[in-house]
Amino acid sequence: MQHLILIVYGLLGELVMQNLIKFISAFFLALTLMTVAGCASTSRHEGSGEYVDDSVITMKVKAQLFDEPNLRSGQINVETFKGVVQLSGFVSARSDMDTAIEVARRVPGVKSVKNDMRLK
Repeated sequence: MQHLILIVYGLLGELVMQNLIKFISAFFLALTLMTVAGCASTSRHEGSGEYVDDSVITMKVKAQLFDEPNLRSGQINVETFKGVVQLSGFVSARSDMDTAIEVARRVPGVKSVKNDMRLK
């Protein structure tokens, strides 16, 4: 009888250990998935890869605006979020505004341009 109890106890212990291992595995899988999901972008938050891409686009747009003759690019602010470039600041003429928008659209990676520039 004592041997039977030890065998049953051993089998139960083995089942408990298997279930515990499954639980721990599932827990760490869920934790990993939540961590990865936390790094993904949302409509209001960028993932790290998108942030780098957007900062490169911003730098390229600023460089192109700076190289544009007859355009005072120092008064134009550039921000990028998920490929959408926002231009803000002050320009002297409507033609300067149109030029800045067209320059920004030509930069690779720009999905659209939002114009928040104002005329002085």
